[in-house]
Amino acid sequence: MERRTFVGASVATLCSAATAGADPKASPPELYELRAYTLKPARRAALDEYLSKAYVPALKRAGVGPVGVFAEAPENEQLRVFVLVVHSSADTVATLPARLAADDEYRKAAAAYLGAKADDPVYGRIESTLLSAIAGMPRIEKPDPSKPRLLNLRVYESHNERAAAKKVEMFEKGELAIFRRVGLTPVFFASAVVGAAMPNLTYLLTFPDEAGRKAAWDKFRADEEWLKLKAIPEYADKEIVSKITNRVLTPAAYSEI
Repeated sequence: MERRTFVGASVATLCSAATAGADPKASPPELYELRAYTLKPARRAALDEYLSKAYVPALKRAGVGPVGVFAEAPENEQLRVFVLVVHSSADTVATLPARLAADDEYRKAAAAYLGAKADDPVYGRIESTLLSAIAGMPRIEKPDPSKPRLLNLRVYESHNERAAAKKVEMFEKGELAIFRRVGLTPVFFASAVVGAAMPNLTYLLTFPDEAGRKAAWDKFRADEEWLKLKAIPEYADKEIVSKITNRVLTPAAYSEI
């Protein structure tokens, strides 16, 4: 078996395991690669140049996307830039690096980025997670990139796979509907297939601004249906969620999401 075929089959197997129990007649859920670049704020321009002029256009040529690019506020001279890539299948995940390497236009546009010296790198490291959309939201709901918006990325870690599945169930049976009603507008909800801090449920929300974000969360916390749902013993956070990571992100001007 060729290496590319083996890798593609392996990723497909992992993604199938993550969505076990879903309706076999339904279209397969989307896959999301969520990358986190850690870099010095002074190198942000170099990363933006690469992403906007080389990476995003190359993925569009490859039929992959949309691609979202979001940044967190710098802290302690460190900046984190998140890149969200939407994939329709495991095959595009497995074959993308080879297709980029074979794309002459990409290599030309990425020359400065790929030619960075060891003593002046564009970034420190890239952390990458592969996510599979949950059955209750199998497709991304892309906000209008022409409008002002703020993104909220949240990761719910669980102590084991059973607990993680229970949190997904909680969203699908009620919490996601409450989110939509109170203004916590979802972009995607997905379970980690490969990556750090597993098992986890990762999701992204969109708001018009910070005031809108705070107002929506306040409304959610006071919502009667939410108070009833979280009072169910099997859905208590202490039973199914061991850690929550919350990030407020600003989209890059060229972000497609």
